[in-house]
Amino acid sequence: MTQFAQPQTRCLTCALPVPAGLNQCGACLKTPPPLDRCLAAVAYAYPWSNLIADFKFRNHTGLAHHLAKLLKASPWVEPTLDEADVLLPMPLSKERLAERGYNQALLLAKALCPTKTQPEVLLRLLHTPAQHTLGRSERLHALDHAFTLEPFLAAGLSGAHVVLIDDVMTTGASLYAAAQVLRSGGVKRITGMVFARTC
Repeated sequence: MTQFAQPQTRCLTCALPVPAGLNQCGACLKTPPPLDRCLAAVAYAYPWSNLIADFKFRNHTGLAHHLAKLLKASPWVEPTLDEADVLLPMPLSKERLAERGYNQALLLAKALCPTKTQPEVLLRLLHTPAQHTLGRSERLHALDHAFTLEPFLAAGLSGAHVVLIDDVMTTGASLYAAAQVLRSGGVKRITGMVFARTC
């Protein structure tokens, strides 16, 4: 499977593929996202899209360790995990968690670095339609006010380097909405880290 996970030059702040020699895509240069950096292991395509569907929707939770191993082999991931103060898995709404039975982002975060994973800090307030069912413009606004920080734990993030963990990044709406909440909470540096990135 490693032949499908070859390193690719990606935009530093949104992880979209860019030509060799470029650090950022035009969209991020024009409108910088709320992430200081974004890292992805693979493109959301065959065979990874099938594997992620099994992991996310078919209770193949044991895949978390394999995905984490591939992610750790990607450029800059290990140093970022070492430098991070906290790993925050993207939270699911209560409805989605009840429907699925587990949070795949939490499983991935624990497989990456269990001692730094804190699932109780970033909370999801709103249940919204699955992102893949929405158009791009709907995705960008569906998550307004969807996230908050646990009030008794938020102070611990002041000045911290936080890594937001998710399985897949599409438009970036979820990660960006969470990052804006973290930034408002005093987080100094925010890195998005996903297994797969749509192109």
